[in-house]
Amino acid sequence: MTETPLTGTVFVFVHGAWHSSAQWAPTQRALAGLGAAGVAVDLPGHGFDAPLPTGYLLPGQPGLPTEKSQLATVTMDGCADAVLDTLRQVRRFPTVVLVAHSAGGGPASLAAERAPELVDRLVYLSAFVPGGRPRFFDYLGTPENATALGQGLHLGDPAALGAVRINPLSPDPAYVEELRQTHYHDTPPDRFDRWRSALSPDLPLSVPATPVTPTAARWGRIPRTFLRCAEDRALAPAAQDLMIAEADRAFPDNPFTVRTLPGGHSPFAARPHELAAALVA
Repeated sequence: MTETPLTGTVFVFVHGAWHSSAQWAPTQRALAGLGAAGVAVDLPGHGFDAPLPTGYLLPGQPGLPTEKSQLATVTMDGCADAVLDTLRQVRRFPTVVLVAHSAGGGPASLAAERAPELVDRLVYLSAFVPGGRPRFFDYLGTPENATALGQGLHLGDPAALGAVRINPLSPDPAYVEELRQTHYHDTPPDRFDRWRSALSPDLPLSVPATPVTPTAARWGRIPRTFLRCAEDRALAPAAQDLMIAEADRAFPDNPFTVRTLPGGHSPFAARPHELAAALVA
């Protein structure tokens, strides 16, 4: 039996910190309406199979600030492997576009560096770009990112926990409001609680802390686009611009195409149809 040839473009989505493949579903539906396919990756330690701190769902959330994360052994290589597994599955499509959001820029970049033949274009959606500095932490602490919100969301000592931990189910209204203002300030208020309840509490520390070193012959040869989020409160626009500028200086033969989207850090929640249109364009 002969298979029908595949046509068109497939977008492979890599989520950011504390998110999962599920958060891309509205964007995937919008893409389908525009004639494009989309598949989303669950990085290790994310999604419905991710282990949770033992007290996270219990009354009072005992031990949440101190219990060592079960994700402490997750590595950046393991995260890149998850991306590569999906890229290999979809390589039969004529065009494969790898889309990374926020902290997902590290695993996506490493996957592209390891197998550039699997990717026709890279898209960074307010995402970490390792072209100028190798770790996401290297940009989060810059003066350009000083206006970003969210520092009050972190629980415990990441080095001791082996993870950057937040509490999406916090009963504290002030904490919940900081989470909303940081990641979802322009998401319709009646949908915010559903979005935050789907988040995981732990980001493996390796994701923002492990160096990723791209090369001109591999990562640097892939056409790439940066989608800036103009009102981003989690990764300040000035920090986004810094990553773009430093990557372009390091890889001047293949600079970014840059487009700006309205709104905050999570357009897949606030305006998925606009995000899909920008991706297809």
